Amino acid sequence: MIMSQQDDFRRHAPAPLLSSEIRIPTPYQTTLPNGLALVVVEDKRLPLVSYRLAFRTGDAHDPTELPGLTDMMAGLLTEGTTTRTSRQIAEEVERMGATLHAGAGSDFTTLSASALSVFGDKILELMADVTLRPSFPENEVDLTRQNTKESLKQQRAQPSFLANEMVSRVMFGDHPYARIAPTPESIDATTRDRLVDFHRRVFVPNNAVFLIVGDVDRAAVEQDVARLFGDWHRSEAIIDSFPNPPDRTSRTAYVVDRPGSAQSNIVIANRGVRRTNPDYFPLLLMHTVLGATASSRLFMNLREEKGYTYGAYSNLDTRRTAGTIRATAEVRTPVTGNSLKEFFYELDRIRKEPVSEKEIRDAKSYLTGVFPIRLETQEGLIDQLVQIKMLGLPDDYLQLYRDQVQAVTREQIQSVAQKYIKPDQAAIVIVGDGAQILEQLGPYGNDIEFYNTAGKRKERPMHTAVGVAGGSGLAGVWALIVQTPFGQEIPATLTLTENEDQFSGQVESEMGQGELTNVTVSGTDFEATLAFDMDGHAVAAQIKGSAEGSRIQGNISLQNLPSLPFSGSRS
Repeated sequence: MIMSQQDDFRRHAPAPLLSSEIRIPTPYQTTLPNGLALVVVEDKRLPLVSYRLAFRTGDAHDPTELPGLTDMMAGLLTEGTTTRTSRQIAEEVERMGATLHAGAGSDFTTLSASALSVFGDKILELMADVTLRPSFPENEVDLTRQNTKESLKQQRAQPSFLANEMVSRVMFGDHPYARIAPTPESIDATTRDRLVDFHRRVFVPNNAVFLIVGDVDRAAVEQDVARLFGDWHRSEAIIDSFPNPPDRTSRTAYVVDRPGSAQSNIVIANRGVRRTNPDYFPLLLMHTVLGATASSRLFMNLREEKGYTYGAYSNLDTRRTAGTIRATAEVRTPVTGNSLKEFFYELDRIRKEPVSEKEIRDAKSYLTGVFPIRLETQEGLIDQLVQIKMLGLPDDYLQLYRDQVQAVTREQIQSVAQKYIKPDQAAIVIVGDGAQILEQLGPYGNDIEFYNTAGKRKERPMHTAVGVAGGSGLAGVWALIVQTPFGQEIPATLTLTENEDQFSGQVESEMGQGELTNVTVSGTDFEATLAFDMDGHAVAAQIKGSAEGSRIQGNISLQNLPSLPFSGSRS
């Protein structure tokens, strides 16, 4: 009897749980005389409080010549005030067992804190200090500039970053969402004076919302906020005044060439919507069916059926003033073309065929089931409230979310798919070995543009078949991939020149250029000293390599550091 029950459980999935009621306390909302909005949710279940001071200015509001300014300013808020050093701030936070940090996204900047309610007065005072009186110490600014440059180098070694950079560039055009990172030039130009001036202009109370969720007394915390922030003078708020993203009329492929890459990072993008667009919920259901989860169409096709990738997904990017719809995967280089075929098959299918009753039922069950989980904790609830205030959503958004999801029909899903999924107008961005994927791209790109990893336009590479040996010896140009101890891949070009039995050469990468000296060669093995400049300092390393046909591999050794293995092919 027990065995038959177990067999029955194996054959039949359990019935889904009934939807539980979402109980969200009604927030208390008011506005101080200086324009600072205050939202308080009393939740006394735990002796904890979460705080968010959110400003309606983000990375999109950076000066054109200084991308990354908001990020750097936010990161420096907790690095010193007129009354505290960065160490004193860190020690106070640690003594309370609290958290305090600031960060910026494309649309808004947030100062976040959390603490036991017994420390509520102290953490509020500390938040006021770093908000109103940051000193931007010169030594901290210098250190942040240096760290930002190093972080940028690491980012540029990541194919996912390069893909996102190119997609943002081609989809948003002159809109500031096109810029996703600073440049070395903008980092150098970000001085303490620029930070002080920018902070004064964008950190104004009438451009901010202070949200507090947790074990507080509403009247008491309102008095504390008024006492600490009431003398903060209002000023002219910065408004969103951005050009529209470009209209696309044809399909174009943009290849970021990384010679020697073993895989292709694919992104297929169409223009999307801003977060408040009435089509948002039908698009959310369509995206869930298409590629939001490991049971969606893209994943089941490209991974489960074809085995081209570890995962294929869609992305619904909806921000305050614009958005995109993307389909993404990282696939093996030889199946780049086959993967594009399956992507476009699924994009056409979501447009032409109504989704099944089971698909829409499962999508609604997933969305309405995950939603309450996001609201179970103070941190989850307050982050949702920040999104509502910063993106212009209605105050009753959380209460109506489930009803909005359940109201979407199959016809609406097909309608928004036909409206926004436009395969013939898509941008195809691929980060990979341009020479090896060139022929595979032929059927899918009306036009193909090639770029190097620095984002500069380059000539179309010569097609080379995968695995075909060519050339002999060491002399020539080699496309390398250098592996770092952190799992990053840095593309580089090694040029070896032979002149009357004497070898010389150079290595070029996004990290800089180095010269080869003291080159010794034995057959197809070589060893040399690699001298290069790193942030104004001369650095010497040893490079050893061995070639076999059209392939090469070896190591770069720096003193007191792990060796960096490389591999590649003749270019």
